[in-house]
Amino acid sequence: MALSSTWIVGVVMLVVAAAIALGVARGRRAGSRAPEAAPVSRAERLRGLPSVRRATARRAIAVGGAIALCAGAALAAGVVGARPMAAQTIRPVDASRDIMLCLDVSGSMSEVDVEVLEVFEDLLEGFRGERIGLTIFNSSPVQVFPLTDDYDFVREHLGSIRAAFDDYASDIPEHWIGTLNGSGSSLIGDGLAACAMRFDHADEERSRSIVLATDNEAQGAGIVTVEQAAGYARDAGVRVFALNPVEGKDAGVTAQLTQAVEATGGQAYALRADTTVADIVDEVRQQDARALEGEARVVWRDVPDAWIAVLLAFVVGGIVLVWRARL
Repeated sequence: MALSSTWIVGVVMLVVAAAIALGVARGRRAGSRAPEAAPVSRAERLRGLPSVRRATARRAIAVGGAIALCAGAALAAGVVGARPMAAQTIRPVDASRDIMLCLDVSGSMSEVDVEVLEVFEDLLEGFRGERIGLTIFNSSPVQVFPLTDDYDFVREHLGSIRAAFDDYASDIPEHWIGTLNGSGSSLIGDGLAACAMRFDHADEERSRSIVLATDNEAQGAGIVTVEQAAGYARDAGVRVFALNPVEGKDAGVTAQLTQAVEATGGQAYALRADTTVADIVDEVRQQDARALEGEARVVWRDVPDAWIAVLLAFVVGGIVLVWRARL
């Protein structure tokens, strides 16, 4: 046990000691004036009677006991006021799912990325406690933020990326920084593989999903193909849900993307379909949330219960003693 404010106990001890010393001093002065204050004939014979001596002794014991109980109560109250605390090691457990948002920011997606980010924000409203991350890609992938359940933080960064699409004042907008470090553009395979690698706690079985937004119009050769990236995601237990802004425009591109994501157990959705957000949320929630143990940490909590009980015992004991001894 530790005390948050040890000085309070020290102050109480000084006050108690000063009160006892003052009481003893006043008692001695009163005793020295007693014969003059109360002249009684043959008083010494009365004090010598056994019954008087016993009564005097009992009263002295009662007074001493009352003083001791009062002092004990004061000290116990001082300890309670000093906030006794105990250390406790806890390991928080979070039962949730992991969702990585994966956004293609290539030039061909510029006209629809704002809509995609709005869909991402709508998805956020449908989740409660899930950990959300965001990775963007073009010729190279960049993690905007890792998996987190701080939804205010997520909204802030989604809003920042969306604002970057509306402001092309600089040669390289915010959403392009770090995504142009390779040859080609819209390398979906590399982007999807990077998103699948962003999940932590790989040794634990968890609900993991990727929401991939791309038009699947790759330019150039990447490190891995879409099919290879989807296979990696499937083997890692990650389901991929695709938002396709060119649904119905290019049957071949749509079919390739659909086959890749269905191989992971996910589905492809049209970006502008009315049920897209609700369907994705329902699909993610079909997987059971799994417990994730956080880092162990030591917390301090107030433990005044025992000292409050001691304080009450002193107070009740003092009241009973005063009543029985008629002090």
